Amino acid sequence: MFPSSLPKRYEGSGRWLIKIISGLVIIFFLGLHYVVNHLVASGGLLTYADVVAYYQNPIIPIMEIAFLAVVICHSFLGVRSILLDLHPSPTVMKIANLALFTVGIAAIIYGTWLALTIASRG
Repeated sequence: MFPSSLPKRYEGSGRWLIKIISGLVIIFFLGLHYVVNHLVASGGLLTYADVVAYYQNPIIPIMEIAFLAVVICHSFLGVRSILLDLHPSPTVMKIANLALFTVGIAAIIYGTWLALTIASRG
């Protein structure tokens, strides 16, 4: 068996399942995002005014915020997996977990604020 296929220390099946499911959800949201932003929007969203008008549909900010949250969750769990490949000490992993969680939550809060700000400009 290859070393990369062995279970990683400190990564349970729950986190692994979240990565798999979030990856599938990203594929769905990415397709939806592409279709709505580039195919449905006539001429695409090329200006700030186009984006503000696009965000006036109440479903759009919800979709974009959900997309952001899933991408951040998936990517930060991926970064955590990469760190686990380096076999860090439990103390380093605790610090990394806290840092990734804090930065991830901050990014989701900022992205939510930004989406709602753009939506309120219309």
